Amino acid sequence: MCILISDGHFLSMRGVISLIVHVAAVSGILLAVAVDPAAAVVLITAEEAALPDAVGAAHELGVRGVTRGPMVSVVFPAPDAGAVRSPLRLLLRFESHGGAGINPNSVKVVYLKNPAINLTQRVGDLVVTGGIDLRSAEVPPGTHYIRVEIKDTAGRLGSATFALLVLK
Repeated sequence: MCILISDGHFLSMRGVISLIVHVAAVSGILLAVAVDPAAAVVLITAEEAALPDAVGAAHELGVRGVTRGPMVSVVFPAPDAGAVRSPLRLLLRFESHGGAGINPNSVKVVYLKNPAINLTQRVGDLVVTGGIDLRSAEVPPGTHYIRVEIKDTAGRLGSATFALLVLK
């Protein structure tokens, strides 16, 4: 069996299958490169870091009331790790309560500057229901305050604010 491809040229079924396999292999390689979690992501630029901190950003650290809403936990760098070097790994875990799940489309990551900077699109492909695992984040030296907001499938809001202290 053969397939007509153009102007009287035919391609055998073996040729068609071979072509499909090659296209799929190349597409897979391109897809793997495009979403490689190990590739460095510029989380914060030097220009953004130079902006003034949002008023009260440091006072939001660790603030959380009693709630059934979802929780955001910073796993890495550990909250007591002190200063880290860039590129750094940023690992956040999401935990829901009361039988609800996490809505990954609700995740919002904000750099607390004046004006606030939405970082969500920079980590978007790495957001899953269990959290965010950014294996190589480029962050300039300094103290950076970040807030992560999530919602569960019941619509309840949860958030966490944390600081990244980055050395030169």
